[in-house]
Amino acid sequence: MITHPSRHCTVELQALPARIGQVRRIVSAQLRYWHMDILIDRASLGVTELLSNVHRHAQPDKTCTVELEVLLDRLKVSVRDHDPRLPAVADAGPLATCGRGLAMVAAMSESWGALPDGDSGKVVWFTLPTPSAAPVADWDRCPRIDAVEPAAHRFAEVALVEHAVEGHRAEPEPARSVVAG
Repeated sequence: MITHPSRHCTVELQALPARIGQVRRIVSAQLRYWHMDILIDRASLGVTELLSNVHRHAQPDKTCTVELEVLLDRLKVSVRDHDPRLPAVADAGPLATCGRGLAMVAAMSESWGALPDGDSGKVVWFTLPTPSAAPVADWDRCPRIDAVEPAAHRFAEVALVEHAVEGHRAEPEPARSVVAG
């Protein structure tokens, strides 16, 4: 598979509840940095479900690796753990409080799967289509709020406007989380 060298991210962790939240924030920040904000919700949901499965089911330990890769026209998110048992989509009843995670991953992703990883592990992955590459000129825009209704209304329209300085383009900066942890 072809990857862009700067479009690859790997995080190793123990799949514990506090760590899962941290990885979700890392995924969000990385996708913002790659200008793929539109994928944040689905990628965060998918990685949360896969890490929750590691936390709940993986044996002998909860050590795993999360990997994000941009492959031509899709984002691939994979979670590698040390349990060779492959997951299966459960047929959760209407009152079940668990067992729907992989079904959600399947529903919100373009594709997903699980593969053995050597003799003692597996990789569970899903893909999301990447947004079409935005023209470079779009990076030179910043939001401006214009009131479109009288002040009594609380709605405002957000418009993109060009920078005043012609030919100036700021380099994209990595996103930083304001959430502690």
